[in-house]
Amino acid sequence: MGENANNEAKNGKNEQVQDINQILKVRREKFKALQDAGKDPFVITKYDQTHHTDEVKSLYEEHEKEILKDYTEPELTEPAEDADNETISAYRQAKKEAYNARRALLDASPIRVSIAGRMMFKRVMGKASFANIRDLKGDVQIYVSKDALGEDSYADFKKSDIGDIYGIKGYVFRTMTGEISIHAEEMTLLTKSLQVLPEKFHGLTNTDTRYRQRYVDLIMNEESRDTFVKRSQIIKEIRNFLAGRDFMEVETPMLVANAGGAAARPFETHFNALDEDLKLRISLELYLKRLIVGGLERVYEIGRVFRNEGVDTRHNPEFTLMELYQAYTDYEGMMELTESMFRHVAQQVLGTTKFKYGDIELDFGKPFERITMAAAVKKYAGIDFDDPAQVPDDDAARALAKERHIECEDFHKKGDILNLFFEEFCEEHMVQPTFVMDHPIEISPLTKKKPGYEGHVERFELFINGWEMCNAYSELNDPIDQRERFAAQDANAAAGDEEAEHTDEDFLNALEIGMPPTGGIGYGIDRLVMLLTDSPAIRDVLLFPTLKSLS
Repeated sequence: MGENANNEAKNGKNEQVQDINQILKVRREKFKALQDAGKDPFVITKYDQTHHTDEVKSLYEEHEKEILKDYTEPELTEPAEDADNETISAYRQAKKEAYNARRALLDASPIRVSIAGRMMFKRVMGKASFANIRDLKGDVQIYVSKDALGEDSYADFKKSDIGDIYGIKGYVFRTMTGEISIHAEEMTLLTKSLQVLPEKFHGLTNTDTRYRQRYVDLIMNEESRDTFVKRSQIIKEIRNFLAGRDFMEVETPMLVANAGGAAARPFETHFNALDEDLKLRISLELYLKRLIVGGLERVYEIGRVFRNEGVDTRHNPEFTLMELYQAYTDYEGMMELTESMFRHVAQQVLGTTKFKYGDIELDFGKPFERITMAAAVKKYAGIDFDDPAQVPDDDAARALAKERHIECEDFHKKGDILNLFFEEFCEEHMVQPTFVMDHPIEISPLTKKKPGYEGHVERFELFINGWEMCNAYSELNDPIDQRERFAAQDANAAAGDEEAEHTDEDFLNALEIGMPPTGGIGYGIDRLVMLLTDSPAIRDVLLFPTLKSLS
């Protein structure tokens, strides 16, 4: 039985492949016939598109309001379910007459449009047919008649395929069923589709295919199109917000000799012209700070960074980072800016500061919560790292990690282990927007020390939905202190830490020239897009995510 079932499935798959191959063959034959008839769509270089589908509908609704403002609809009473045929027929006739009277008024001042888009549906019915055209803004129904187009054009339309791209000129009307449509007067085949789109009612559901063939995903799945439209709006609103605060957008190198500014492994490459090994940047930080030294007091960059690390639902090896630096402020100023920016973006893109991610309602309208990292660990793990009686030194911290089954390295110090405890016991509780503040100095080599708090720095991370959303500092501008911290990072690298930073002599030279007190912040655009579009994975918000080659 099992063998028979497998054979049947195999035969069914073979038949399906044969069917698709036959469809592709027919499409190419249709294209050849068009070429032979002097109607090759690929020689067309442009089309005059006057409206999108959403504009067509809103324009016609306004047209109806204006034309029918003094029109009184006849009162028609729908027959009862058990009404006789004569009553039903009379009602239908009266309804048709009322529709025709309304149409006559509207068609006397027609709204003519020219749209372009992909044909997603076609129903041929003798001398009149219907089609559905999809563009960036949505779908609209097209009424196609032999009388309006002419015999030759109508015959060409009947041979068209789902996926073909058309330009349509005509006038707008509303059908008896209430659907705003376009009565086609001229149809131009702009592109002949030689491939087969996924079946309409199931769409493109295979996630791997959606990521590899994003162009098909965007055609078939409205949610996917909406996600990437929103992504563009989010970036636009970030720029608008920062322009309102007098920030200047800049661009810095992607190919660098020393990839610093974050704890991550870089990708490495070789520059043949200079015979020099280079790395892809892992952060935007160190070059932006050089610009602060140069007197550009408020700068930001939105750009790709690259980290040679694992792939999961929240990580992709290349992603979009936004970093900004502002002279003469500190991490308190960065908290105010971050909270205001997130609130602004949500309001402008979603129209509200309250929205759902999965089953969780997030509220960007309330003041964001604040808690120190040590206080969070004390609250959720029951250990006070600020109490010398509980955690007196590095050895005691490592012993506590072992007791709680937290993996750590021999080179990890007390501050490193505080951070490991936070990641293990606290992050999942940070659901509503929460600033986690005052990190240990060991994990913050570019951050100013917090006055009066031994071992801590003026740094915060914003957590939402248990995710780290951004990272900000009162930036370290003491070149002597910075050199000592780079030396500590070099020692970690020598001890086997592949994510440790390295001394950057040119950056130290910039600090020695003098950098003013500065606040800085960086966050991944992709995670913010995930939140605001209710997307479960980072690949859902990247047009072309990194995937293993099929070969």
